[in-house]
Amino acid sequence: MHAHKVRRSLAMLVVALLVTIGLFFHPDLRQTMLSSSPVATSPSGSAADALLQLDVKGRAPKTGYARTQFGDGWATERGCDTRNVILHRDLSDVSMNDKCQVETGTLNDPYTGKTISFKRGVNSSAIQIDHVVALGDAWQTGAQQLTAMQRQQLANDSLELLAVDGPANQQKSDGDAATWLPPNKAFRCQYVARQVAVKQKYHLWVTSAEKEAIISVLNTCPGQVLPIT
Repeated sequence: MHAHKVRRSLAMLVVALLVTIGLFFHPDLRQTMLSSSPVATSPSGSAADALLQLDVKGRAPKTGYARTQFGDGWATERGCDTRNVILHRDLSDVSMNDKCQVETGTLNDPYTGKTISFKRGVNSSAIQIDHVVALGDAWQTGAQQLTAMQRQQLANDSLELLAVDGPANQQKSDGDAATWLPPNKAFRCQYVARQVAVKQKYHLWVTSAEKEAIISVLNTCPGQVLPIT
């Protein structure tokens, strides 16, 4: 029995030696084996670079949060409020009235992939303007430290806003990337890149779970760029 074990050990040693010699003299075989080994990956692109520069902290208390912390509704500039400005930007076949309000249009919804027809006063709530970084999330990740004017600017910033399917926006609520992502998977890379851009611009931080979720998404789209304001 002992001799059998010795012979088996010697045979295994010879096989290992032959494999080593084969790898040394046959670089193609060596390269094949190396390329089959799993390689750790990390996201690339300007969105990933910006994410890595954000501070990572836990959520601050939501104490004191109210929508009015970010201004009293939509801001108005030159007679046009922010909601209608974003509707005009994101909808196609738009018609306007003389009050700078969108009357009709069509949205190719980025969150669900659906096509939604819009008609003012009839189904206005079918399309809502989403704060990509939810204001409740912003409040708990650094916006408390901004001035009232800076918070109002954030809430009306075109970088932060998208016209989207109303029910999807309601489902998202104050969630971050760790708790909610658009059902339309084809848009997720652009979505998290926009979140990163907003947080970078307003010096907000991310939680560890949020960062991991964003990295997971960005790993599916190497080279994802940071959107421009």
